[in-house]
Amino acid sequence: MNHQAKLRWGILGAARVNERLLPAILQAPNSELIAIASRRPGAAAETLAKYAPCYPGIHAYDDMDALLTNPDVQAVYLPMANGEHAEWALRAIAHGKHVLCEKPMALTVADIDAIETAARQHKITVMEGFMYRFHPQHTRVRELLNSGVIGDIRSVRASFSFMMRPARMYRLADDVNHGGGAMWDIGCYAIHSLRMFFDQPPLAVTAMAKYVESGADISTSGILDYGDGKFAQFDFSFERARRCEYEIVGTQGGLKCHVVWQLPGDVPVISWWTEDGRQAEERLPASNHFNLEIEHFSDCILNNKAPQLSLDDARENCQVIVAALESAATGQVVKL
Repeated sequence: MNHQAKLRWGILGAARVNERLLPAILQAPNSELIAIASRRPGAAAETLAKYAPCYPGIHAYDDMDALLTNPDVQAVYLPMANGEHAEWALRAIAHGKHVLCEKPMALTVADIDAIETAARQHKITVMEGFMYRFHPQHTRVRELLNSGVIGDIRSVRASFSFMMRPARMYRLADDVNHGGGAMWDIGCYAIHSLRMFFDQPPLAVTAMAKYVESGADISTSGILDYGDGKFAQFDFSFERARRCEYEIVGTQGGLKCHVVWQLPGDVPVISWWTEDGRQAEERLPASNHFNLEIEHFSDCILNNKAPQLSLDDARENCQVIVAALESAATGQVVKL
């Protein structure tokens, strides 16, 4: 075992998600924040002043490459624009930095393949940042499913939506081919969460979308076909009331996770019912999945463990997203 106490982190970008991730690095017992960089002059320093005012000595760079060449930084977190993730992941890998890349890891399967090849060559660990997967509520869902209480899984539905505020309209500035729109922002979560509950890749996907003038989708719905009458339905939007849930229906009952993206103080709620009239609602302890994600990734690096979310998982998620976008654009069922 590697007895080094802390993994030394750098952050490439002053994005809004630092509100959650930067404190998570500061609070994790096996992590230390060394530096943050942004191409916007002064943005890195402003981010530190806002989220880490009591932590002197953290470097703030206005040059991203300056962080990558800092020999003290062992791992980087990439919260940049969606279309930039692959490029900067490859740059970080080339500098010998382990990479936690905010979702989506890349916009094409070819880019994920390139990241995997580079990671193997440089002996680097890379993980896609789906923080929600580290919340204990999903472990409890899996325990209930394994108990057989709802029987064999036949369908899963995931709904993710909120009304887009004017200040966040930049998410619709680029078309879907350049990482803009609801699919790459929240749809990737919906598809990722659906995929947890089937033991094989989907066979086909069909989707429909509403687009804005830029070519970004603002609302998308669709179905993944897993064969033998097993389906996974996704629905996400920037112009509907807030929903963040998944529901699983089996041969003997159903189960619902009421809030997938938990805030640190939220009380997780899972409910289930059965055909024979049983029903229950479980309230679990609050937990911070951002903190747990950072602790997990740091532990993987420090102790030479494989991360929970593999590059194979990232590749399959990207493949399904790309197929869904093709289906929405063409009006055709796309086979996988």
